[in-house]
Amino acid sequence: MARDPGEPMVTIDLFQNEDDTRDFSAGQKIFSEGEPGDFMFVVVAGEVDLLVRGKLVEHLSTGGVLGEMALIDKTPRSATAVAVTDCKLVAIDERRFKFLVQQTPNFSLQLMRIIADRLRRMDRLL
Repeated sequence: MARDPGEPMVTIDLFQNEDDTRDFSAGQKIFSEGEPGDFMFVVVAGEVDLLVRGKLVEHLSTGGVLGEMALIDKTPRSATAVAVTDCKLVAIDERRFKFLVQQTPNFSLQLMRIIADRLRRMDRLL
């Protein structure tokens, strides 16, 4: 399932000066379903696929967010993330995530829109 062009994304400007960026090669696994999650990621370059039980559920590009649920509810990853192209991601740990939520209301709203959009798309698949 490709990302709808109208799908909410985070404002990438929030993450231009982050220190913890990670590069992934095309085909490389970013994280796996069932693993514990200590970071969420923001795509600053490239493309990433999210798979649940091996099935493609979302295709992310610049501004896409992945792994946020693990920081919110402390449960294992619900999806596997794979780099489709060579990509650069910003890794956001729990401390930085809480700061962004508290200090940047727009980030919180964007994140809620992303989660709501994913839930609605998953509901349509059922």
